[in-house]
Amino acid sequence: MNDDGRFRRSASHFTDRITADGRDGWPVEAGRYRLVVSRACPWASRSLVVRRLLGLEGALSLAVADPIQDERSWRFTLDPDGRDPVLGIRFLSEAYDARERGHPDGVSVPAVVDVPSGLLVTNDYLRITLDLETEWTALHREGAPDLYPEHLRDEMDDRMDGIFRDINNGVYEAGFAGTQEAYDEAYGKLFARLDQVSDHLAGQRYLMGDTITEADIRLFTTLVRFDAVYHGHFKCNRNKLTEDRVLWAYARDLFQTPGFGDTVDFDHIKRHYYQVHEHINPTRIVPRGPDLRGWRRPHHRDELGGRPFGDGTPPPPPPEDEVVVPL
Repeated sequence: MNDDGRFRRSASHFTDRITADGRDGWPVEAGRYRLVVSRACPWASRSLVVRRLLGLEGALSLAVADPIQDERSWRFTLDPDGRDPVLGIRFLSEAYDARERGHPDGVSVPAVVDVPSGLLVTNDYLRITLDLETEWTALHREGAPDLYPEHLRDEMDDRMDGIFRDINNGVYEAGFAGTQEAYDEAYGKLFARLDQVSDHLAGQRYLMGDTITEADIRLFTTLVRFDAVYHGHFKCNRNKLTEDRVLWAYARDLFQTPGFGDTVDFDHIKRHYYQVHEHINPTRIVPRGPDLRGWRRPHHRDELGGRPFGDGTPPPPPPEDEVVVPL
């Protein structure tokens, strides 16, 4: 939080990349790395969707942290004995400290850890998914979609930058604002951008045209949390997602697409936001609503045409140990 009451997100401190040529010292290698996520976190949820769509479950193992953190960071209390069964640690901070004792920032997800050494490799959430899409291609499943098409990258990067600034991070700037002025500014930018995106999507099925891309994944992870937490908890309450005809149908379309809704855990999402942010919700009461059954209702977005996976195919069902309790 800045002195002016505006929330500022810190840049990722650990930005090494896992690449096909291993130029940062971390070569792509099946089974070597472990992706640590919280299903509550929108930044981590991006990596969950991308990993599913690309079929990387067998190449990049998954650790899911408890949605409730404590002062020692993300913890593995969902696992037997409270330890991650692969890394053997109780807290994600142990991998951070193994890499750099006294690192300047907090412990965040998603994070990729090198299994043999136990060292954190990266917590660069902006880059992790792009590298999964472009550097891990040798390990993609047959039929994996192209989520970051080379001919669209400049336009995509510009669109994703606006979505990040005003929507993905904008809800946090509103929710964590320390002054009325800071809140009003973030609120205005958020809904102006949502209106712009809604207009854009009124005539086409996905953000970049007729196929799903990384841009849709980044927008989806905020939209799917909007009514459950951001509308009330973060005071982003001009209207609900369900009150925007286009965005609500678009979000349902993605939710019902294999690889999206089957990674979403609303229980983790709600418990994390309402119980961890005690400065916003000191009672730590988790609201019962909203009614989530609407996520399964028909969306009719297929009337716009499009091919969700382009020349690719839908991913198979998730591994049995990664299945989320359905709505």
